[in-house]
Amino acid sequence: MKRLLLPIAALSILTLAGCANTSGYSGDVYSGNQAKTSQSVTYGTIVAVRPVQIQAESRAGGLLGSGGGAIIGGLLGNQVGGGSGRQLATVAGALGGAVAGTAAEDATNRVNALEMEIRRDDGSDIVVVQRADRQFQAGQRVRLIGSGANLSVAPY
Repeated sequence: MKRLLLPIAALSILTLAGCANTSGYSGDVYSGNQAKTSQSVTYGTIVAVRPVQIQAESRAGGLLGSGGGAIIGGLLGNQVGGGSGRQLATVAGALGGAVAGTAAEDATNRVNALEMEIRRDDGSDIVVVQRADRQFQAGQRVRLIGSGANLSVAPY
């Protein structure tokens, strides 16, 4: 029974690895410091749209994926062989599990996004990347709300 509980607990920890907060990449979500502050608004037309991905940062800095993977891999490796062979399998399983866990966490923390090239009404061109939670297309008029790192694109 104990052998069954350890992998289940480790899988639960690994599942938490995908808990990066990706809502901030949306044009529809404002941070607390943006609320109740004035935002500049400019207008433009989308020139080109390209699907991209944003690699979100893990809240735990990748420790859950690599740590959880190492635990699961070590537990699985410990089931193989006996004596020094079992120790080697445990170490190899832990290393392989850490690599696999990191890759799984990275894949979980990717967000589908759009890279939009926008020609502002003043003639300047900018590129904005934000979460693909709305449909945008070339030729569409848009509002550009905010500035710098706090710029979001919204339909006009």
